[in-house]
Amino acid sequence: MTQKTRTIILHPRLRENDYSLREPEDYLSEATRLAEAIGLKAVHEEVVRITAPRPSTLLGQGRVDDIREMLSSTLEDVELAIIDSDLTPVQHRNLEKEWQVKVLDRTALILEIFGARAKTKEGTLQVELAHLTYQRSRLVRSWTHLERQRGGSGFLGGPGERQIESDRRILADKIVKLRKQLEDVRRTRNLQRRKRKRAPHPVAALVGYTNAGKSTLFNRLTDASVMAQDQLFATLDPTMRVVHLPSAIEVIFSDTVGFISNLPTQLVAAFRATLEEVLEADIILHVRDTAHKESDAQKVDVLSVLKELGIDEDYNRPVLEVWNKSDLLDPEERNLQRAIAHARHDDADGTIENPWVVMVSAMTGAGIDQLYDEIDRILTMDHVVFSALVGHEQGAAIAWLHSHGEVLETAQEKNHQLLTVRLSQKSAGQFEKLFSIQLEQDAVASFSETA
Repeated sequence: MTQKTRTIILHPRLRENDYSLREPEDYLSEATRLAEAIGLKAVHEEVVRITAPRPSTLLGQGRVDDIREMLSSTLEDVELAIIDSDLTPVQHRNLEKEWQVKVLDRTALILEIFGARAKTKEGTLQVELAHLTYQRSRLVRSWTHLERQRGGSGFLGGPGERQIESDRRILADKIVKLRKQLEDVRRTRNLQRRKRKRAPHPVAALVGYTNAGKSTLFNRLTDASVMAQDQLFATLDPTMRVVHLPSAIEVIFSDTVGFISNLPTQLVAAFRATLEEVLEADIILHVRDTAHKESDAQKVDVLSVLKELGIDEDYNRPVLEVWNKSDLLDPEERNLQRAIAHARHDDADGTIENPWVVMVSAMTGAGIDQLYDEIDRILTMDHVVFSALVGHEQGAAIAWLHSHGEVLETAQEKNHQLLTVRLSQKSAGQFEKLFSIQLEQDAVASFSETA
């Protein structure tokens, strides 16, 4: 697929959906950006209002005829039509027959983008499984990627018709094979998680709507160089980096795939092995584009996907909203948003429904120090102050306390150091087991730290 692929984009608007948080033109604009993300050139964009969906073509016959006339006259060089809605196999087939161009619905378009973006073996497997699961229900034409080892560009062209039974057998065999491979990936990830749990490093998972600035923020927090572009779904493959926080504890930041409204269920299922990193995280950073006019609607969409993963009102891990892109606001709006963020933060309890809030700009670095401090505060809320009497010759134990806790005070004695250190109960247990040194809880210091 090249940038020369000329495309029309239609957003069907059902009358009963008028209560949506978004305007139909906003959905259309997002669909256009999705198309641009894989090099398509939109030459016509339109909101098509329909009273009720037709089982045969979704759109009313009059609109189908109008678009066919447009495609055969003023836009005769168009090769592709994108319908920003889900199509049934029958609707898909009939529209292609009526218009004599290839047709992609919203799910197919997003799958196409994911196929183009996935780089790692795991990401490729997940996209391929999503492609095949989607195609199994329709088989309206032969798909190019059945001949390939990786997903991507699977809907735009094919080698010719196959017998449908042969197609179904090929799909079923490939799906079984891919699910087995992804189960191996899941087992590997579970082993990696167990290893991380044995280490005292908490995990902070970045989630958010696509293009909210997660990868830019990830790069800012970790000095990494993850691909970060002003483009929908610029990042698909998960990335992790370790960072030292001001308290000296280390945290693993995890960048994840962006969410979007009406994210295809095939993708949620296929990427579950990756998204389970969010479930296992010690803290969720929900990155929001505070300068986007649809920021509240995007939040609803993100929470909807998180709920599908099992993160709902019963989720008991802390959640921090990061209001990003403050640099795109004018000074007056920025000050207003900052005041709102402070007020919400003070009234919050850190749950998925009432998260703490910090306002930043990943691009300029504004507010990043405050974000570090807030993550530090949240991750050390349950830490306790201990006293440790460590011999001078036990340098490894002293170094361990400095790298895994916050050393508040050091007193030199004849043959020992007396360290006052703030640790989690988990880290304290690990220290005692590793070095056979008893820690004493400092009741006065602990009280003063938490008061």
